[in-house]
Amino acid sequence: MVGHRSTDWIGDDLRTVVVPALLLVAVLVLIATALSVVTAPDVDGTIHNHAAHPGPVAADYVAIEAAPALPPAPRPGPAASIGTFTAQCGRNAEGHRNSDNFITAPMITNGAHHVHDYVGNTSTDGRSTDASLAAASTTCARGDKSTYFWPVLRDIRRRGADTGRPGGGLDGNLGDVLTPAEVSIQFLGNPQAKVRPTPRFVRIITGDAKAVTSRPPGSLARALWTCSGTSGRASTSHYPLCPAGQLVQRTGEYPSCWNGSATDSDNHRTHVVFPDRTTGACPATTMPIPRLRITLGYRVPPGRSFAIDSFPDQQRKAATDHFDFENLMPEPLMKLVVDCINDGLTC
Repeated sequence: MVGHRSTDWIGDDLRTVVVPALLLVAVLVLIATALSVVTAPDVDGTIHNHAAHPGPVAADYVAIEAAPALPPAPRPGPAASIGTFTAQCGRNAEGHRNSDNFITAPMITNGAHHVHDYVGNTSTDGRSTDASLAAASTTCARGDKSTYFWPVLRDIRRRGADTGRPGGGLDGNLGDVLTPAEVSIQFLGNPQAKVRPTPRFVRIITGDAKAVTSRPPGSLARALWTCSGTSGRASTSHYPLCPAGQLVQRTGEYPSCWNGSATDSDNHRTHVVFPDRTTGACPATTMPIPRLRITLGYRVPPGRSFAIDSFPDQQRKAATDHFDFENLMPEPLMKLVVDCINDGLTC
């Protein structure tokens, strides 16, 4: 028919419009997917990995009921020192944080590549020395200028305020930093002997910030993860999923058998070592000093929503948790600590 146009034009024109549109949608989806790789988990708990910093993943978490049972503590002997001294240093409400570590990476800015929380000494950073720490102020009671520090814990559902800064997002540590709800700093005794004073300026670490790549992996991991209302179970390798109303807890117990001479060593471990796991006795060439235990409690969002900071290649694993300490207690205060522990008191 004259003037009649075939209906085939409809399909041709639709293809002209729809195909490019579909290609545009596909490109946008790919971009959105790529962007999701470098964000924290969605609100529903879905975990996304930072492109340069894999982890955490779902397998990094365990219901606390499925965590290993804790072994029994060593039985105290007749010479045991069973007292407890508690240091009051706050919970870092002041926000003293940086990504340094003057013990393992002295004089280096961002030497840790992950952010630490500090309590006690208010000046601690990568350039700290014995002298600078001794001249600073403290958040602790009774003039204790010691520095106590550990990696921050984050709510990983969000990117965090330090996304573009070293130690934070630039090193793959995304999320909002959580201030501990509770911080307990205790000095305990030895089940087989009286303790001697901890030397001033001694530096002690516990746990392994590089547990993923250590050989064998996790061999130096020591920090325990548990829940505030669940006794007798904890994990060194997994984050705990706690019942509603319970705090996520992490505990760092320090070595407490000193070689009697050094305040540090090349690997920061051989000058102060752990007592025997079964008996609690110190090796023959060492002497017991007050055993430092730090326990942190956090209110976290439900589910797989939290993780500590770590070196980029350590994948934010729970096993990489670690705690650091330098003793700057005044001599009279250290004497009080020792007397309290050896006399079986709670101070």
